[in-house]
Amino acid sequence: MSNALYRLGRSAAKHPWRVIALWLLAALAIVASSIGFGRTLEDSFEVPGLDSQTALDLLSDAQSDTAGLTAQVVATPKDGSTFFDSPDAQVDLAELQAGIAQLPNVVGTTDPAGALALGPEGAAQSGAISPDGRIALVRIQYPVIEELSVEDLETLTTFVEELGERSSLQVESNGELHFTFSEAETGIGEMIGLVAAVIILLVAFRSIIAMGLPIGIALFGLAIGITSMSLITYLIDIPSWAPQVASMVGLGVGIDYALFLVTRHREHLAEGMAVAESIGRAVATAGQAVVFAGGTVVIAILGLGFSGVPFMTAAGVSTSVVVLIMVVASITLLPALLGLAGHSIDKWSFGRANTTNGASPGWSRWGTHVSKHAWPYAIGVTVLLLAMTAPVLNLQLGFPDDGSFPESRTERRAYDLVADGFGAGINGPLVIAVDLADDLDDQAMAELVPTLSSAINADPGVAAVAPAEVNVDAGVATIVAFATTSPQDEATLETVQRLRAEVFPQVLQGTDTTAHVGGLTANFADIGDRITSRLPLFISAVIGMSFVLLMIVFRSILVPLKAALLNLLSIGAAYGVLVMVFQWGWGMELIGLEATVPIVSFIPMFMFAILFGLSMDYEVFLLSRVREEYLRTGDNDASVIHGIASTARVITSAALIMISVFGGFVLGSDPTIKMMGLGLATAIFVDATIVRIVLVPATMKLMGDTNWWLPAWLDRILPTLDLEGGPELDVIDVEVVDEPVLVGSGV
Repeated sequence: MSNALYRLGRSAAKHPWRVIALWLLAALAIVASSIGFGRTLEDSFEVPGLDSQTALDLLSDAQSDTAGLTAQVVATPKDGSTFFDSPDAQVDLAELQAGIAQLPNVVGTTDPAGALALGPEGAAQSGAISPDGRIALVRIQYPVIEELSVEDLETLTTFVEELGERSSLQVESNGELHFTFSEAETGIGEMIGLVAAVIILLVAFRSIIAMGLPIGIALFGLAIGITSMSLITYLIDIPSWAPQVASMVGLGVGIDYALFLVTRHREHLAEGMAVAESIGRAVATAGQAVVFAGGTVVIAILGLGFSGVPFMTAAGVSTSVVVLIMVVASITLLPALLGLAGHSIDKWSFGRANTTNGASPGWSRWGTHVSKHAWPYAIGVTVLLLAMTAPVLNLQLGFPDDGSFPESRTERRAYDLVADGFGAGINGPLVIAVDLADDLDDQAMAELVPTLSSAINADPGVAAVAPAEVNVDAGVATIVAFATTSPQDEATLETVQRLRAEVFPQVLQGTDTTAHVGGLTANFADIGDRITSRLPLFISAVIGMSFVLLMIVFRSILVPLKAALLNLLSIGAAYGVLVMVFQWGWGMELIGLEATVPIVSFIPMFMFAILFGLSMDYEVFLLSRVREEYLRTGDNDASVIHGIASTARVITSAALIMISVFGGFVLGSDPTIKMMGLGLATAIFVDATIVRIVLVPATMKLMGDTNWWLPAWLDRILPTLDLEGGPELDVIDVEVVDEPVLVGSGV
């Protein structure tokens, strides 16, 4: 691989305009195809085999309106009066309901204005007016998601905003339609991360051109990757939130990979090497590590296919495409740009330019210090990481409801109004689909469905049950129940489990009729259970793959075993921080979180895939230098110190960039994106500092030469992969700069 990458990098440096033209043509083709033929990214939480999915399928087959999405519009008089005593509020409420009913794709609505004619008691019993008369609720039924688009949400929100401005009512909206089609805020997190990356690269390189190349590569690759998602939807449905996750990962790895290559190239230039030769060698060495590290990230993220959850697999595929583009751009487009820059890469520098990554005296002293106190550091850091991981024992998987949004959003204001007027459970209805047995006659059906409704209503976790709807022809009955607790409350999940395990079997015993709990709340609970059951298999697969790859690279059993264990510690610490902040509320005000929320069910698995791959980057870049020195000297202790001294500055810079990019997303309004950003930033911080700079050298010192033990029989059958390139590089004609540079002389 070294020879192939060497030739690729050297060729790109010698013929930069050809490479740049090919990339521009590819980008133009992707952008044009996306504009002309791209599909809209849509959220689908369809997961075959789940009880909630069975409920949805039954309702869809029966062509029940309740199979589609819902939304709710909430209104309250601005002057503090009630709908019982304010004629103006009653008129405006009637206008609101009538206008909503005329919106495109609206199947039906409740009628709170009509319920007022029944008097205060009758209106409250209808469920459309709160008992105190302050809150009116218009529940809107839409068809299934395939028949809707983001335009339906835009039409609803525009109507609500315009009517609210001119009427006597405060009008807010939320519901499944918002959740499915609302787009999270973009731009803020990315910009903050980019600004921080620019500052870090300027400090690291002290050169504007050297700083600009990694930033440019990352932005260019990200633009292509994000644009391509609308085309990937022809192969697999991509969720609407995938671009934000891909942006976090893509920006981080794109800048990091370019940073490693530019650093190695400038190091070679400082040694007097010709430009094309320097670039070729940088691609053959650092570029090979980039290919390995990026490939590990891609494979780890694609491991999300083990989740058994289609939307997670799709998000993994789209994120992997972005990472793959960053890898290819790093070993082709970046060498071309470096070739154009030539020796001018340091032209616009300030201060004393950092053009070498030789052993740093400061980091060398640190490595020596850690080696001399290996036992205290190993024990102390391990205890610290275990303490940070301990809160995972209290991990609660779920999904944040609208109550976790800031009060500046209409979804949150609608949630609060509904919760105050009707109870928190109204925000997350449980849609129960009853598959009636074929042999039930009309009388048996007339008795069974009310009996089941009464049993559901008698459950302590259920606040109310709407009248059942029976489709005799389809043999399906629909019962909508409202829990006493909020959708994200653990008690609501317990209610769902109790209905399935106790209530349904007691009523339906001795019949072929089955009942299934659906709705968004039950669906998220089921997805969490599916992910929890698949997580051990997924973790085992990713660790096993990484162990084999690292064993091949470093010809050792203990090194990859140690890497896997330490990666688990850093990821566990990140999980622990998420529990402390999002579940326990420690410091939640600092990140703009207004209420505690459960950990989003798919985040632990998604984080593990991304972090295990990214942590391999630092492991490879550090240990490749350690192994190179060990093979040269045979001195394990000195090799570890040399590896730290040679790579710590670059690893620290790369980690700071990752932390800045991930941390920028914490400032968004979506709690799910906050969670992902904080978790990734925490894990990278722990991995690149506590683990990589303290625990790795301490444990390698304690293990001594056994770090590199590999049975002879295993060494013979393992393929050879040399990340550092080396003397096997082919001899090609070399430009002369000051003195001849022989290709193959090593780096």
